[in-house]
Amino acid sequence: MSFIVYIIYSKSLDSFYVGHTANLDDRLFRHNNSGSKSTKKAKDWILVYQEAFTTRAEAMAREAAIKKQKSKNFIQQLIKKQ
Repeated sequence: MSFIVYIIYSKSLDSFYVGHTANLDDRLFRHNNSGSKSTKKAKDWILVYQEAFTTRAEAMAREAAIKKQKSKNFIQQLIKKQ
């Protein structure tokens, strides 16, 4: 099984959200259909970045490292490199 660290973007909020999941399609669907407390304010979330990992622990560590930056600029640079 593969785990994905992903970044989604909402144009209406001009905001990014970073998360991890084992089922990216289902997770994105739930983000856009009020299935997440953090993203329910918008319904226009699009996938802009993803990285695959073999374990949940690796994915969680990468997600935490991205969030620790607390920087929109860092996320934008990460997306550009992809």
